[in-house]
Amino acid sequence: MNPPPDRKGPRVNEAINAKSIRLVDSDGEMVGVVSVDEGLEMAAEVGLDLVEVSPNADPPVCKILDYGKFKYIEQKKQNEARKKQKVIEVKELKMRPGIDEHDYQVKMRSMRRFLEGGDKVKITIRFRGREMAHQDLGAKVLQRIQVDIDEIAKVEQFPRSEGRMMTMVVSPR
Repeated sequence: MNPPPDRKGPRVNEAINAKSIRLVDSDGEMVGVVSVDEGLEMAAEVGLDLVEVSPNADPPVCKILDYGKFKYIEQKKQNEARKKQKVIEVKELKMRPGIDEHDYQVKMRSMRRFLEGGDKVKITIRFRGREMAHQDLGAKVLQRIQVDIDEIAKVEQFPRSEGRMMTMVVSPR
């Protein structure tokens, strides 16, 4: 069995170092097992390249095709796959333990929008001064958020205190 190609992409023409290959011609028809020299001659007759498409097979499978066009099509496939990827971001909403009702509703609308867009949301409650003595108020706010968004999101990281902050992370269902 041959080692996989060391450079990027398949081996082409003289770079193929197997004794015999399984050859597929330019029309997609299976020719059979031939020597590399015969494959190179057949490729030269039609003015195309001999490309190793499956190096780990025994014997390696080679195809007669236009290598430039082959690389172009591969590049287009990779670009298309990259376009379809969705990068998940972590959006952060900051609140205070004594948040007013209207402010809370505005934050909830933002949170719903982020979650429907497929992003995770980190909710941070920041304590200042004497609020540190009443961390239960911050925990109540986070519990209320948990109940309000239960149908569209799940809690990924439950509320925990870190210094003067209490955080919780939620992600879309």
